[in-house]
Amino acid sequence: MQDNTILKLAYDISEMTHDKVGAIEDIMQTTRILALNARIEAARAGGAGAAFGVVAEEIGRVSEEINHIAADFRQAVEGHTRRIEEAGGEMLVAFRGQRLTDLSLNAIEIIDRNLFERSCDVRWWATDSAVVAAAGDPRPAVRQHASDRLATILRSYVVYLDLWIADAEGRVVANGRPHRYPNAVGLNVARSDWFQQAMNTASGDDFTVADIARNSALDDAAVATYATAIRSGGDADGTPLGVLGIFFDWTPQAGDVVQGVGLSDEERAQCRVMLLDAEHRLIADATGGGELGSPYPLRTEGRERGYYQDGDKLVAFALTPGYETYRGLGWYGVIECQLGG
Repeated sequence: MQDNTILKLAYDISEMTHDKVGAIEDIMQTTRILALNARIEAARAGGAGAAFGVVAEEIGRVSEEINHIAADFRQAVEGHTRRIEEAGGEMLVAFRGQRLTDLSLNAIEIIDRNLFERSCDVRWWATDSAVVAAAGDPRPAVRQHASDRLATILRSYVVYLDLWIADAEGRVVANGRPHRYPNAVGLNVARSDWFQQAMNTASGDDFTVADIARNSALDDAAVATYATAIRSGGDADGTPLGVLGIFFDWTPQAGDVVQGVGLSDEERAQCRVMLLDAEHRLIADATGGGELGSPYPLRTEGRERGYYQDGDKLVAFALTPGYETYRGLGWYGVIECQLGG
């Protein structure tokens, strides 16, 4: 990666220094041998070679000094090179960590904005006259009309698997896709958290949302369930007549978000983009390999966002900031990357 340039330069300097100093040492070794031979020959020549012997001795001494200088230079350069490599490695980790943290935040923000719209949808559709009528009127024609109305909505809002109307006792009395999900009508959802919480909302301005879970009545698909009370007259302060539950088709929508994070092709081969719920359980994985609900060992250490090294991996994360009136569910965007790429 281009980010590794400083480390590559430091390595190249170290290699060049090693090669050049090695060449100097080789020359000096040859010079020492020549000086030794010259001293031997000067000794054989006796008095006539005395002056030449002094020169040979001086050459040997200079050669020895150059060797010491070369060794000191090698040691100094190697020490500084190690420090450059360490500093460069730290800079690289910090740069990548901050960038991946920003991308993690971006991923969770996109999800929050998307789910904010879902919270608006459920509160709006709960005031539809056909929906209000079906919650309190048991006549088949009334409920068929509501089912048709929900089907019309679903043709435009393709991000939903189904929309359900439950009466005050928790019995599903109409849905938008009866042919696709024929077992929905008649289900008793009174014990479902989303139903109970929706019936207990203070006004039509409130809603409830459940963590990602599989719904057996929707072919065991993973859904984000949003719900609010259907109130008499469609009024915000009307008496609760039942609940409207809407089921966001989680897997393809979340998949588009985690796969759309702005990584390079090289990074995509090394990184795993995920969404985790508040309990650090996997709810989306760009690799497609993670099991929904499986735990991930995220270490936030009390931080809302940041990064850390885990062995040969760099893990960046960001807590949901919420969006507008949607506070979020404490989810995290997480990117895990191999280091050294």
